[in-house]
Amino acid sequence: MTLSEQIYEALIYMYALSLLFYFSDCIRRNAGAKRTGTGFLVVVWLLQVVHVILRMWTEGHFPIYTTFDFLFIFSFSIVLMSLGMIRVQRSEFVILLLNIVGFSVTVLNRLWFTAGEISLHNWQTVHGLLIMHITLANLGFAALTVAAVFAMLYLFLHRKLKNKKWNDTMRRMPSLEVIGKYMDGATLIGTPLLGVSVVLAVLSIVAETRWYLLLDLKVIATGLAIVIYIGYFVSKQRKQFSNIIMARWTLIGYGFVIMSFLSNAYSAFHRWTGE
Repeated sequence: MTLSEQIYEALIYMYALSLLFYFSDCIRRNAGAKRTGTGFLVVVWLLQVVHVILRMWTEGHFPIYTTFDFLFIFSFSIVLMSLGMIRVQRSEFVILLLNIVGFSVTVLNRLWFTAGEISLHNWQTVHGLLIMHITLANLGFAALTVAAVFAMLYLFLHRKLKNKKWNDTMRRMPSLEVIGKYMDGATLIGTPLLGVSVVLAVLSIVAETRWYLLLDLKVIATGLAIVIYIGYFVSKQRKQFSNIIMARWTLIGYGFVIMSFLSNAYSAFHRWTGE
């Protein structure tokens, strides 16, 4: 096992410990457990940074081109956003849910994919577009994941309040108004990032004159996701629907984003090999 792989294994263990302490704090308020969980989360972030540096040293370029790299940067973004939310009041459940996603991606990435180097010679004509496309798609994916987490919390809290099931757990959650605000903000950030990444992908198709890829499953799924999110903002602006409908709308859009990613195995647009 290489040093990079050993570090990856270590960050998985640290990530698991962080989740355990955050889960303990969410079940029963425990400031000590929260601080310990945060400490482990910082260690996870540091190990991720070291892992990226080692990959860069080994491959001679920033690791961004494989599925493994895409998911790793995604989990890195989730950890970084979680650390940024620590100072926000009543954010424990948001941080827990985000890092359940991040931890799951980290573990599945280790089990399913490898961090091998790929050849870029077939991408030379659109090399710059490729880098920007992957970077923006990753950031958009992360932002829309945050939006989806807030949407789930909104639906959960709304249901509890409707059924008048108020308890200490509910008191530790942000209000519906705050959750809706963060859901809108994360969606507002993620949608343009994802949209621009698709525009860059289309430009790469044009540059390579591979027009048939415009009908590719991945392109269609991503396009549908963007249409749904644009519809979300149009409806929000016109105040046509309640926030409960908007939360469901957010999750439907995120479902298409997930579908777009899972379609990599069947897509001819890119199979993460540079061909």
